[in-house]
Amino acid sequence: MLLKINHIKWMLLFCALCAFTAQAQNEISTPYSSYGIGVINHSSNGILDAMGSVSYAMQDPYYINFRNPASYAAFDSLSFVADIAASIYSSKLSQGQMFQKNTYAKPGYIAIGVPVTQHWRTSIGVMPFSDVGYNISEVQHVDNIGDVTYTYSGEGGLNQLYWGNAFKICKGLSIGLNINYMFGSIFAESNTEFEADNYYNSYVWDAYIVNGIYLNTGIQYFFNAGEDHRIGIGAVYSNTAYIWANEKRLVNSYSGQFISTTVYDTILYDEGDRGKLRIPQSFGIGLSYTFKNKMTIAGDFTWENLEKFSFLKPTSNMKNAMIGSLGFQYIPNPLSNKFFHKMAFRVGGKFSTGNLIIHNKPITELGVSVGVGVPLTTFNTHSSINILFEYGKRGTQANNLVQEDYFRFSFCFTLQEKWYQRFKID
Repeated sequence: MLLKINHIKWMLLFCALCAFTAQAQNEISTPYSSYGIGVINHSSNGILDAMGSVSYAMQDPYYINFRNPASYAAFDSLSFVADIAASIYSSKLSQGQMFQKNTYAKPGYIAIGVPVTQHWRTSIGVMPFSDVGYNISEVQHVDNIGDVTYTYSGEGGLNQLYWGNAFKICKGLSIGLNINYMFGSIFAESNTEFEADNYYNSYVWDAYIVNGIYLNTGIQYFFNAGEDHRIGIGAVYSNTAYIWANEKRLVNSYSGQFISTTVYDTILYDEGDRGKLRIPQSFGIGLSYTFKNKMTIAGDFTWENLEKFSFLKPTSNMKNAMIGSLGFQYIPNPLSNKFFHKMAFRVGGKFSTGNLIIHNKPITELGVSVGVGVPLTTFNTHSSINILFEYGKRGTQANNLVQEDYFRFSFCFTLQEKWYQRFKID
């Protein structure tokens, strides 16, 4: 067996892109990211996201399903698989008669998958775990003082680097384990400014540094129900994780208007005690049905025990979340050599009860998506470009809350090629 030089180049490219993805800021804009560790990422790969992010009972030799590590068992014994994605968002925040529009880009993920032995497959990748980005301002009138302006802003987020392994137990049955390293920083600022001149204003800066390891496991079983019908069942479980977190705090006082480049009187600078971020357990189960490798229907259900979430201290406005997803894919003729016959057409939807309660209202989220997979015959018949369009809505305008409507355009490139070959000597 000989390892091609091209494969070494792919590994070096993967390491470089991992470093870029880890350092890239996730420039989002939503007030709901100001709670906890931000908006938690529930996305799958670019192919499955177009199907409502179904993933628990999905596996394929030609893409990487990192949401269920048992799916790596489907990798071809002679193939190398690489997957990279990024997204562009356009969002509208609405509150009463006021609204604000934002457009921003987010790094997606990068992952590779390779065979190790006949029954062992492995994958490694990096992706966002949560995103923080908000800028909130409000003015309140206080008796005997006057108007007081409160401004809150934050940015950053957490990323995860995973190493996953899957093992074939017997025909159709596989198990898997992802070892995840979570890391990242979250920065938050708050200003309190008084209209009256006889009061000192205040500025508070917080930085949260997070790093640690957590695990998630998966299992899948596939069987044929007749010649043309294939049924899959999958489940995943993530354990309660305690991740190290450290807070740094700076408190300043000043008069007049706040300017970031000015040096102010420091009231407090605290390196902070090292505490823990607690991510509670979660469980998911999925079911899929495939007909002649042309048509696939899949559904997922996820439960997250977020009432027990804490970030250095208990968080009172978190609640348990339930997420349901449904997806559909159609390929006219997977075995055809014609370009349009091999294209994949996808549609999906998802709904989440949300993990936040604000002003006694749950912050729910729903989304619908469509996508297309375009085969890249320049490489081989199993590489593809996958395009996704998604509309989502988060929150509500009831109880003076903010409703977020967003459109997402995602681009995913999946490459599959020979990993190694045996050469015969005549």
